[in-house]
Amino acid sequence: MTSPGGNPRDAVIVQAVRSPLCRARKGGLADLPPSSLLTAVLQGVLLKEPQSPDRQQPDAYLVPPEDVQDVCVGNVLSPPTAAVSFRMASLASGLPHSASISTVNRQCSSGLQSISNIAHAIQCGSIDVGIGAGVESMSYNPMHELYEKFPPEVDWEKMQSCGNKEVMDCLIPMGVTSENVAKKFDLDRRTLDEFAAKSHEKAAKAREQGKFKAEIVPISDCSEDDGIRPSTTADKLSRLKPVFDKKNGSTTAGNSSQLTDGAAAVLLMSRQKAMERNLPIMGVWKSYAVEGVPPKIMGVGPVYAIPSALKKASLTKDDIDLFEINEAFASQAYYSVLELGLDADKVNPNGGAIALVSLDRIFFALFSTLSTQYFSKGHP
Repeated sequence: MTSPGGNPRDAVIVQAVRSPLCRARKGGLADLPPSSLLTAVLQGVLLKEPQSPDRQQPDAYLVPPEDVQDVCVGNVLSPPTAAVSFRMASLASGLPHSASISTVNRQCSSGLQSISNIAHAIQCGSIDVGIGAGVESMSYNPMHELYEKFPPEVDWEKMQSCGNKEVMDCLIPMGVTSENVAKKFDLDRRTLDEFAAKSHEKAAKAREQGKFKAEIVPISDCSEDDGIRPSTTADKLSRLKPVFDKKNGSTTAGNSSQLTDGAAAVLLMSRQKAMERNLPIMGVWKSYAVEGVPPKIMGVGPVYAIPSALKKASLTKDDIDLFEINEAFASQAYYSVLELGLDADKVNPNGGAIALVSLDRIFFALFSTLSTQYFSKGHP
């Protein structure tokens, strides 16, 4: 419900939706290009009933499309022409040409960065209404082809001789950085498999209880996530062979995030506009932080970003009811929880990227859980 308190220029979240999150190449969305996934969520996020879209009725919209001023889309793997594809997707969704669009790439946090860009534009008065979105099709744009098609455009001789070893560390594959984290912080294979199995267990339970239904916009005949593995156990995961260090490694396909196709969108506006429209407020954008870490252990960013964001909001970790932390790999996710001293029951209560995927999901899953369980504060 709306509240009269707060600053009129607060950036507030009034709706968040996503597509089903499906396995790349094998799942229900494998045949659809990223633009089709994006169109579906951009349509759904503006509707009062996202699961039963009927754009023909004048009162079908929570917010009229013509009121949206800007859209920002997070994406990692699509080619440079994605800027055109996503503009086409935006127009196809029913948004007018007056709703501008931009794209952003912050790797696993690209969707979250898109939300941040829109929230900050609202806070500073540049816009009143905007959409932060994320989309990825790992079926259309496989990760392993990225460097083959688009190698870094650098002067290799200068990069190798500049005297900064971290320059070349930027080329270390993410899976190898996961192994680096596990070795550096003494994380054993069993612990990582147990963490991964728990992610699937929590996600399966949440799906069984119908917790995801309200946030999913069906696409074609696909209306459920198809990558969750309810029968997964640590014992079963222990049979999988390491991928990146075949002799002494601990990172496997089972304790890494799945390859996924999906999209998500979050509708934000100023508190003043939400009050004027009498719209429900799911949450208020309070703080945001990014922190760089050594490239060879890139996944440990939450260890530094979370305290930074809390400090900016004048909060401590004990003030937070729920944390959503990206599970790119069990190693970096588990280490982040361990190092920060978080209560495990407060982290990813409905499963994480090992069972699902990140996109914008870490953000609206947070608000969905907060609203259904009557908590008050969360940290993506």
